[in-house]
Amino acid sequence: MIYLHKFLPFFLSPIGVIWLFLVLTVFFKRKVLTIAALIALTSFSLPVISNKLMLLVESGYDLLEPSEIENSDAIVVLSGMLRPVLSQSGLKYEWTDASDRFFAGVALSKLRKAPVLIFTRGKLPWTIGEGEGEYLRSLAIDFGVDKESILLTKIVQNTEDEALAIAELIGVEGKKIILVSSAFHLTRASQNFLEVGFEIQTFPVDFRRSSDLGTLLDFIPNAEALKMSSLAIREMLGRFYYHLKYQF
Repeated sequence: MIYLHKFLPFFLSPIGVIWLFLVLTVFFKRKVLTIAALIALTSFSLPVISNKLMLLVESGYDLLEPSEIENSDAIVVLSGMLRPVLSQSGLKYEWTDASDRFFAGVALSKLRKAPVLIFTRGKLPWTIGEGEGEYLRSLAIDFGVDKESILLTKIVQNTEDEALAIAELIGVEGKKIILVSSAFHLTRASQNFLEVGFEIQTFPVDFRRSSDLGTLLDFIPNAEALKMSSLAIREMLGRFYYHLKYQF
């Protein structure tokens, strides 16, 4: 199932749409399809477009200080911030763009905003190494978090799995959690955790939208903008999927 979750959105992603237009061009040899592929590639690669899309998926969230959060029953830090790297000395880990999730969880824990800090053991079938939470637990202890307060879920593959695993770990009835994740991801994550039955406070981090003053560079296509557009649209597709799933 996880392969379908990763594969199917491709066909509605910017790259998927461009690829489809190009494939159709080969079969039908219509210039209009080539032009459509070029327009799609250019549009999704413009920083001015990708930033608008990211603003849309991050809307409703602002950067908070840990002190602004009310006390809860658990701090939940969602996976997705580590990259395993093979080296001559063995397997190591590097941070991805979402590393703010870990540091926010540690900060909230050290302010005693909840008695437990939960890391999820995110691990996809093709990922080498241990579940992400294993490494994060040892790192959190190094940062001064009491090891007795840290809990790990079982192995999980996506956000819905994380919500179900945490419900299994600490129960749901009457439980209020602080949900820590990237701002663009929090709306979908909230859907999953609310559906399970948790009361949640969101703690958004890892904002991707730009606050820089606009320049002519925003109208020059680049690969980073295409990546951001793809991320935003994938998130929209995920929200739509879970909306339909929970409605029916």
